[in-house]
Amino acid sequence: MRAGAFLVATLTTTTLCVSAAAQTQAFTFPTTFQTKDIPANRTTIHVRIGGSGPAVVLLHGYGDTGDMWAPLAAELMRDHTVIAPDLRGMGLSAVATEGFTKKNEAEDVALVLDALGVRQADVIGHDIGNMVAFAFAEAHPDRTTRLVMMDAPVPGVGPWDEILKSPLLWHFRFGGPDMERLVAGRERIYLDRFWNEFAADPAHFSDSARVHYTAFYARPGRMHAGFMQFAAFDQDVIDNRAFVARGRLQMPVLAIGGDHSLGATMAHIMRFAADDVHQLVIAGSGHWLMEEQPGPTVAAIRTFLQTGEPARCLK
Repeated sequence: MRAGAFLVATLTTTTLCVSAAAQTQAFTFPTTFQTKDIPANRTTIHVRIGGSGPAVVLLHGYGDTGDMWAPLAAELMRDHTVIAPDLRGMGLSAVATEGFTKKNEAEDVALVLDALGVRQADVIGHDIGNMVAFAFAEAHPDRTTRLVMMDAPVPGVGPWDEILKSPLLWHFRFGGPDMERLVAGRERIYLDRFWNEFAADPAHFSDSARVHYTAFYARPGRMHAGFMQFAAFDQDVIDNRAFVARGRLQMPVLAIGGDHSLGATMAHIMRFAADDVHQLVIAGSGHWLMEEQPGPTVAAIRTFLQTGEPARCLK
């Protein structure tokens, strides 16, 4: 396992077999998709919407925007209504300076769904979006039909305290006005650290993707929002431990880890909070599953949403 792993997993892994090479990341959603700016929870959330059928919500993480989901959205729109927001303060959502606890961001999502007339949805998250997805499922279990958690720890759940000891996660405590000044004008340098160190092969996070996302994070207020996502972790720990103490999640959960990143530890974490956890490890991937191995990742999620079981081996 590369030094870019979140945690050196010693658990036995079930690895997804794949023979296809990673595909090139695209950012263009199908032309039938619409975009809306939806007032919600004292901010405005930029949302991509397309397809028809049962709803699925896609929640991006740090270093990405909702654009990361374009390949998955193109697949799922065939039989789902796909809803892909930019998180609070990020991407094309309104500039925000507060409200970055994942419990509060889960309410952003709930109110977006209300505005769209959506009662229930499958919820899929990656990285920070993973944490928002978890908070949404905990706060609104009756609205969450299935939950997909992709390669990021959950504050306060399972081995969180041990994960925090990893020197690779120094950015969890990197924030504040002075740090923002250090990064201002150097966003690409700062973000390259994430895209390089948390990838199995940094070349799979293409230069075009880096240019695309850097342009968003260099916009006024966007790097501040990113720092605030991490600054909220202490409160997220309190909120999540209170959630778990009230009862375990009962919806089916697919826990996906890259074999060069969290791997099987993603499922290990979720078993502290949920009863129906399905484990899947994507071969040849670090943290950036949609950029490094989009084909196998999309296929695994499609299979889970159709059958409630993860794909075991894709040829």
